[in-house]
Amino acid sequence: MKKILLLTLLALLPMVIGAYDAKIDGIYYNFSGDEATVTCQTQNLYSDYSGAVIIPESVTYNGKTYSVTSIGESAFYNRSSLTSITIPNSVTSIGESAFYGCSGLTSVTIPNSVTTIGNSAFCRCSGLTSVTIGNSVTSIGSSAFNSCSGLTSITIPNSVTSIGNSAFYDCSSLTSVTIPNSVTSIGDGAFCLCSSLTSITIPNGVTSIGVRAFAWCNGLTTITIPNSVTSIGVEAFCRCI
Repeated sequence: MKKILLLTLLALLPMVIGAYDAKIDGIYYNFSGDEATVTCQTQNLYSDYSGAVIIPESVTYNGKTYSVTSIGESAFYNRSSLTSITIPNSVTSIGESAFYGCSGLTSVTIPNSVTTIGNSAFCRCSGLTSVTIGNSVTSIGSSAFNSCSGLTSITIPNSVTSIGNSAFYDCSSLTSVTIPNSVTSIGDGAFCLCSSLTSITIPNGVTSIGVRAFAWCNGLTTITIPNSVTSIGVEAFCRCI
């Protein structure tokens, strides 16, 4: 029993395993080749980063300049005092749980350089009201915006082909969603518990709607499902009263 409990605790704390190569102007980095990844600080997980943080396009360390290309796993995990983040055009990926629990964030602009938004990247950012997703993002990871209860609208760019499981789960203030024709699949629980959502148009490119994709969307009054859809998951529209 003790062994199981220990393993469970370790699974919940993936961010404490890593290490950083350098701290430059208050931001932690790891280096590989000519590239830098914004990473987490392992000794003091919850106190670093507050107010506005500007990530530069490049950093110089020990006489060498590195291009900042990614925001790593759990880089800003649970930094509730973080109020704004500037992501440069050099960044191509936002890692898993990168901004998990950053409840002080109110708006985020994801630049056109970013191609992937990792699982739970902005999960539980309850203060987030506005998100701009750049037009190079191809996939929105599972639970990427899960429990962003302040988010009122989202426009998904034409580059996105898949919306991950629980991507917008429990975004209870979400009233408007634009899903582009490029999307082919809507994951399990993708918009589950989006109780303020009143209407949704599913584009012709979508072939599958996941399990409970729109379940408990109590405000939903109209929905258009195109001929391209070949599968609708169990309880996809359950409790849409």
